[in-house]
Amino acid sequence: MKEKFQLEQLLKTSPKILDAKLTSAEGLSEWFADDVNIRDGKYYFLWDGYEEEAVLLSHKANQHIRFQWQSDIDESLDTYFELAFSLDPMTQAIMLIITDFAEAGEKDSSILMWEQQLQKLRRLIGA
Repeated sequence: MKEKFQLEQLLKTSPKILDAKLTSAEGLSEWFADDVNIRDGKYYFLWDGYEEEAVLLSHKANQHIRFQWQSDIDESLDTYFELAFSLDPMTQAIMLIITDFAEAGEKDSSILMWEQQLQKLRRLIGA
């Protein structure tokens, strides 16, 4: 059984720039994976020669994108990973909220992986 977790990151960037980095193959290739390809409505993420396939579950421009790993589809439709964000009207800062699921023994390593990817994203957008 996988356990849900969330990470939050405050970013100083525009919603348009962040949306492009979170939703396009080119943007995701810059910080999330070594390469990302989209074919037949599926996203293919490549890391060190290993490819993971994900299905796009939902996307709302400048708000969120939600994927499900192909390997999780048989398990449950309740597992996914989501990149959601909202703009604070007072500060103009963006709160990025990452939701993911991990096996109990793998949660810490999953969180560490996301934190490393977030460092790349912050450097990329200058936030």
